[in-house]
Amino acid sequence: MLNFLTAIILLATTVYGGDPKVLQKREDALKKEFMSKHLSWPVKQMYIRSFKYDSQLEVWVRNENNGPYQLFKTYKICALSGDLGPKRIDGDYQVPEGFYYINEFKPNSDFHMALGLNYPNASDLLLSDSLNPGNGIFIHGSCVTTGCIPIKDEQIEELYILAAAANKQGQDFIPVHIFPIRYNQAKGEAFLSRTRKEDLEYMGFSGRLKQVFDYFEEKKALPVISVNKKGEYVIL
Repeated sequence: MLNFLTAIILLATTVYGGDPKVLQKREDALKKEFMSKHLSWPVKQMYIRSFKYDSQLEVWVRNENNGPYQLFKTYKICALSGDLGPKRIDGDYQVPEGFYYINEFKPNSDFHMALGLNYPNASDLLLSDSLNPGNGIFIHGSCVTTGCIPIKDEQIEELYILAAAANKQGQDFIPVHIFPIRYNQAKGEAFLSRTRKEDLEYMGFSGRLKQVFDYFEEKKALPVISVNKKGEYVIL
């Protein structure tokens, strides 16, 4: 279980010079956006998915455990590093690909707030460099990166507040899925095929990511995902 105490959101006031009124204004603005989109506040559950090729990060929300997710907002990823493909060793500047969850709130980040991801996950530990797979992967602000997912400062503030609200409502594990492309768009699929078709191992890996993408596109719900002894993702 994540140690997301309610007090963690109060630490974010340090970003606003210690003025909690500014944080409250941010939250009030989010409430209005939720109302305008006929969504209930506070958010009960959220799901984040990111697309490297498209430089986009989506925020999906729902208010019932068995209900469908609804798209709340899409943010532009404002800086990129590495290429299509998973992260496999420290210092490769790759953004991971695969299925993660938020495991850290970091309001005092050097990059204007950050949400940590549980890289390396069970799959990465089997497939990445055994001695030095890397770590410290975040969604953060400041629009700079050496393997993280950066968005604008105002956007990370929103995302941080949403994640804290969802956790306060009982969502201990906020899923974050990172895909190389949108598998239902021809331009991205053509780029993936053109640049990586000779890499059969990666194409197999990508194909398993596509299964989860397709499942969500059809059902607006997340499948149960496991990792086999080879480090491959398996939909249960």
